[in-house]
Amino acid sequence: MPIEFWFDFASNYSYLSVMRMRQLAPNGVRWRPFLLGPIFKQAGWNNSPFVLQKDKGAYVWQDMPRQCAKYGLPWRQPSEFPRNSLLAARVGILCEDQPWMTDFCERVMLANFADDRDIASADCIAGILSALGQDADALVRDAQSDGNKALLRARTEQAKALHIFGAPTFMVGDAMFWGNDRLDDAIAHARFNAPA
Repeated sequence: MPIEFWFDFASNYSYLSVMRMRQLAPNGVRWRPFLLGPIFKQAGWNNSPFVLQKDKGAYVWQDMPRQCAKYGLPWRQPSEFPRNSLLAARVGILCEDQPWMTDFCERVMLANFADDRDIASADCIAGILSALGQDADALVRDAQSDGNKALLRARTEQAKALHIFGAPTFMVGDAMFWGNDRLDDAIAHARFNAPA
């Protein structure tokens, strides 16, 4: 069964899963970029729980270096957290079926969580697209069209309808798996329930 991978480019734990996906599940992954902000707002939060809850925030910045070391990933705590991921999500939803989507996601995540670059910047996103051999100007323009903006809003409404409350979330049919530490379980579930 395919895995729907719901993630936000501003999510630190999504970073871990994005960077592991190529090796663990190179086929059968459906990329589902979305925005956590409206989900949090619906829950009555005006920011990430890692910002709103001091002890949780202190924990996560201890945990991320350990997790990155575990997976052999580079890490630099972002100087701004959470970063505005709107443009990255708009490009992501525009290009989620492209063969270079994995590369795009990895490079955006590395820009944010390894290089401490501003992924809200059109220059940053355009630079990533150009490095992938894409027409950056056209894609950034198309990503900000009214039609594509509507697609991202609809995607976030879909996340709400699925009762997704955080990222990363993996959907395998109706089964939900939340958190980077559940990626392996989601893959196992997808394989076990694959049609013969």
